[in-house]
Amino acid sequence: MSKLYIVPTPIGNLEDITLRALRVLREADLVLAEDTRTSSVLLKHYEISARLESHHKFNEHSKVESVKERILAGQTVALISDAGTPGISDPGFLLVRTCVEAGIEVETLPGATAFVPALVNSGFPCDRFCFEGFLPVKKGRQTKMAELASETRTMIFYESPFRLLKTLGQFVETFGPDRPASVSREISKLHDTTHRGTLQELYEYFSTTPPKGEIVLVVRGLSAKPEKD
Repeated sequence: MSKLYIVPTPIGNLEDITLRALRVLREADLVLAEDTRTSSVLLKHYEISARLESHHKFNEHSKVESVKERILAGQTVALISDAGTPGISDPGFLLVRTCVEAGIEVETLPGATAFVPALVNSGFPCDRFCFEGFLPVKKGRQTKMAELASETRTMIFYESPFRLLKTLGQFVETFGPDRPASVSREISKLHDTTHRGTLQELYEYFSTTPPKGEIVLVVRGLSAKPEKD
């Protein structure tokens, strides 16, 4: 039966992929990739000779209808992003919504995503959390941070290494210098590291140690009780 598969791919270490994901990619009539050059490395590593086409934020609006029609005609399509689960700060939502509205079966495989290991590794409460992804770069940024100042759940953000210091400085002003936080970078890769401390301590550290690689910033929610030493 034709359907759309959403297939998570490794965020770093190529071994972080499931046997089922490999089978789906081998059996799919078409694999849609955020960047075919990046995905070709993964497919070649596992000797998968799938038909590969690009599907990214710049062409998804123009391609989504044709993909839908191909699935309705009997093809099985797998969507992957450069790393992690499609739809989580990556293209995917539009295609999934279009297929759902057309009555096409959509199946999302479990697998790699950056924010879960960063959340658990932070040491902050994991029972309730909010995923904010990338904050607005300009318009709405200050408003969004002000809204989050009273958030009691653990907060998770994605950030560019080029904007991390600016974001930490703004968080110091919004959440207070003593709010606990952690910065995880290059998760599952060779230089996988997590730095923990207050927002002020993290700001001072990265002021002298410019970060590199993909970053997940986790901030503890507002506590009703004073933090204990």
